[in-house]
Amino acid sequence: MKIAVPTRDGFVDNHFGHCEYYTVCTLDADKNIISTERLDSPQVCGCKSGIAAVMQQMGITLMLAGNMGQGAYNKLMAHGISVVRGCQGDVEAVLRSYINGTLVDSGDMCSHHDCHDSHEAPVFRIG
Repeated sequence: MKIAVPTRDGFVDNHFGHCEYYTVCTLDADKNIISTERLDSPQVCGCKSGIAAVMQQMGITLMLAGNMGQGAYNKLMAHGISVVRGCQGDVEAVLRSYINGTLVDSGDMCSHHDCHDSHEAPVFRIG
């Protein structure tokens, strides 16, 4: 299983579409973290950036996020990526909460859409 966490300075970024990068963790069948990698963010509107397709190609099936708008949520779900919203704090602590079964989706959505970018084609770097 692969999990993506929108990250800024080692903490869950509250706005999925404008995070610094995504921390991508791979878990084995026993939910042990076996690898971690960084996926740079396009730092543009999350729902129009193409990041959901990139994540789907990488095999990511879950995102642990601070918050996002309905468009981003729908785009991720359409690409087979489940979302747990309302995550906050240190990325490692949030991952431990998920692994321990104590992380619960808040159900909250951003009610605003502050994306005013030109939506140029983003460049992604995996590594």
